[in-house]
Amino acid sequence: MQAIADALRGHDSEHFQDAVRVLDIMLRQHASQQGCLLVRQSFFHNEPRNFVDLGGGVVGCRGFHSSFRATQGGLSLNMDVSTTMIVKPGPVLDFLLANQRVDNPGQIDWSKAKRTLKNLRIKATNSNLEYKISGLSDSICRKQTFPLKQRREGANEGDEVQITVYDYFVNHRDIRLRYSGDFPCINAGKPKRPTYIPIELCELVSLQRYTKSLSNLQRASLVEKSRQKPMERMSSLKQALATSNYGADPLIVASGVSISTEFTKIQGRVLPAPKLMVGKGEDLWPRNGRWNFNSKRLIEPVKLDRWAVVNFSARCNVKMLSESIVKCGGMKGMTISPPFDCFEESPNNRRSPAVVRVEQMMELIKSRLPGPPQLLLCILPEKKNCDLYGPWKKKNLSDLGIVTQCMAPTKPVNDQYTTNLLLKINAKLGGINSLLGIEKSPSIPLVSTVPTLIVGMDVSHGSPGRSDVPSIAAVVSSREWPLISKYRAAVRTQSPKLEMIDSLFKKVDDVDQGIFRELLQDFFISSGKRKPEQIIIFRDGVSESQFNQVLNIELEQIIEACKFLDETWSPKFMVVVAQKNHHTKFFQANGPDNVPPGTVIDNGICHPRTNDFYMCAHAGMIGTTRPTHYHVLYDELGFSADALQELVHSLSYVYQRSTTAISVVAPICYAHLAAAQMSQFIKFDELSDKSSSHSGTAGPGGVSVPPLPLLHHKVSSSMFFC
Repeated sequence: MQAIADALRGHDSEHFQDAVRVLDIMLRQHASQQGCLLVRQSFFHNEPRNFVDLGGGVVGCRGFHSSFRATQGGLSLNMDVSTTMIVKPGPVLDFLLANQRVDNPGQIDWSKAKRTLKNLRIKATNSNLEYKISGLSDSICRKQTFPLKQRREGANEGDEVQITVYDYFVNHRDIRLRYSGDFPCINAGKPKRPTYIPIELCELVSLQRYTKSLSNLQRASLVEKSRQKPMERMSSLKQALATSNYGADPLIVASGVSISTEFTKIQGRVLPAPKLMVGKGEDLWPRNGRWNFNSKRLIEPVKLDRWAVVNFSARCNVKMLSESIVKCGGMKGMTISPPFDCFEESPNNRRSPAVVRVEQMMELIKSRLPGPPQLLLCILPEKKNCDLYGPWKKKNLSDLGIVTQCMAPTKPVNDQYTTNLLLKINAKLGGINSLLGIEKSPSIPLVSTVPTLIVGMDVSHGSPGRSDVPSIAAVVSSREWPLISKYRAAVRTQSPKLEMIDSLFKKVDDVDQGIFRELLQDFFISSGKRKPEQIIIFRDGVSESQFNQVLNIELEQIIEACKFLDETWSPKFMVVVAQKNHHTKFFQANGPDNVPPGTVIDNGICHPRTNDFYMCAHAGMIGTTRPTHYHVLYDELGFSADALQELVHSLSYVYQRSTTAISVVAPICYAHLAAAQMSQFIKFDELSDKSSSHSGTAGPGGVSVPPLPLLHHKVSSSMFFC
C-alpha cells in the first residue's frame, strides 16, 4: 500500500512498477465483474451498438483501454477508445457461410471449418448450456453414431445401443431438425468421450476474439468504421468513464485512488513548418502540413531516356499514360524521353503461375530492348495482393539490378496521380524532390557541422497465428552528408517473432557480414570519405519493457561493428525510440478540430524522470490524430530538448514519396517500406518444411530461417523502397 501511495504522488520507489501493475489488475477485475471481454488493458462490453460488421463472419467491437501511468503530474488514468475483432455471434452455420464466403452450405469446406471453429464457445439452444468446440464429427449427422445406454424395461443396466445423432435428437429428444442431417455435428466433448450436437442447435456466443489476420477489405472496413472525430471520441471516453463507475469499486477506493471526471489539461506548443527548397532556387512554405508541386520544379530532377512500359493484362490506355508522364515530368524539370516500347502480356500467359508470367515477360523484354533500361514501369491488374508484385520486384531488384515502379490505376490517370508517380520514380533513380532549407544551407543544429549518420530501424513480423514465418529486420541510413533526405536500406530475415535485430554485427571468418558495416561503408563513400562522428538511431516498434534490450543488444552490436571497422574510431551515439502503438490522444480545449501539425507536448503527461515527448507532425485529416511518442534512451550528443524536437519535426518533412508531413520520422517510414517490399521476394507463407540448416541462419531451437535474396549492386544504394 505504501508503494501505491508513493505512486499516487509520482514518487519512484523499488516497488513502483509492481504497485502500478496491481492497480491495473484492479481495473481488469472491475471490468471482468461487469462481464467484459478483457484484452490486456482493453475492455469490451457485450453491447450490439458497439459492433460493426466487417464481413467474413468477423465483427469489430469497440471498447476502451484503461491503465495507470506515471506522469509528471503524479499517477494518471490513461483511457482511450479501443477496437478488437470478435467472431460474429449467432448460428454456427451462418458464421461458416460468411467466413468462407459461400452461399450454399453444400459449398462449405468442412476441414477448413474444423480449424476455424476449434476452441470457440457455443450455446446449445436446446439446453441453453455453453460448450467449447473441440472439433467436428467424422460423419454427417444422419450417419454419425454414438453408444446410448438403454433405459427401457427389461434391458440390463449398462446395456448400450448404437444410435445416430440425428435419430437421438429427432426421436428421443423430440427436436425437429431442418437441415443438420446432411452436415457434420459439432463435437464439444473430449477425444475419448465426444459430445455431438447438431449444427443448427449451436450458436456462437458473443465476445470471442477473432485472432486470425484480416483480409485487405476487412482491414480497410475496420479502419473506416473505427474512425472518430475528436469531439465524438471525447464523448465516447466520457461515457466509458461513467459506465466504468470506478468510484463504486471498493478495492479501488480502499487503495486511496479517486479518479477525476475531467480530461487532463496541459500546455502544448506548435512548431512552425520548416521551409522547403525546390527547383530554380524557389522556397516553398508548407501550410497545414501540406504543399504541392503545382508550377514548381523538383530540386534535383533526373534525366530518363531509357525506359519501357510493361503491362500485365491491366486495362489501361498505355499511350495516354506515357504521354502524361513525359509531359508532367517536363513540367517538374525531369527530361523524359518517350518509352522505348510497351510490352503487353500474351493472353495465353494470364493463367500461368506468377513466377512463370514474370519470366516470360522478361524473355520478351530482353529480346526487344537494345540494352538495360533505367526504369521499367509495370502496370499490374490488381492494386492489393497482386501475386505478380513479389516475383517482379525480386527479378528486377535482385537478379537484374533494374529500378522498377509498379502501378495499378483503378480510374483514369490525372495530373495529381502522375505527379505522385514521378516523385517516387525521381527518388528511386537518385534524384531529390525537395530539400529542407536548413539542409541546403546547411544549418541543422549539431548535424550539419559534424558528419552525422541518421538511422531508422524496424522489425516486422508475420501475420498473427503464424509462428513459423521469419521476421524481417530493416535498417535504413542517411547518405551524402550533410543531406538528411537521401537514404539506403539493408534488410535481413531473422527468427520468427524476434523483436531485437540480431544481424547488426555478424562476424563470420574474421569478416563482419552484418547490416551496420554495409551502411557505414556506404556513408563513407557517399560523404566524401568521411566517417560519421555522430550516429542518431531512431528505433520503431519496441515497448518500454524492451528499452534496455535496445541498448544492451542492438546498440552494443553497432558499437562492435564500428570498433571492428576501426579500433581507434569512437563515434558518439543517440538512441531515440518512436512509439505509435499507445493510447494517448490530444484534443483542443476550445475547438472541435484535431491539434494542428507541429504540436509538441513535453510536460504534464510525460514521464516524471526520463526524456520523452509527444509530437503530432502531420495534419490529421480523418479521425483523431495519433501522436508519436518519442523516448530518448541514450544521448552522447548533448541535444537540447528544443533542438531535438526541431530535428524530429524536420525529419517528418523529408519523405520523398509525398507532399505532406508524415506522422513519424522518415527513416522509420522507409524502414517499414523496405521490409514490406523485400518480404515479398519470398512467399514465406508457402515455404515448405524442406529448407535445411545450410539454406539460412538457424533460429532458436535449430529452426532454419531462409535468407532474403541480396539486392543487385546496381540498386543496393538506391531508394528502391520509395
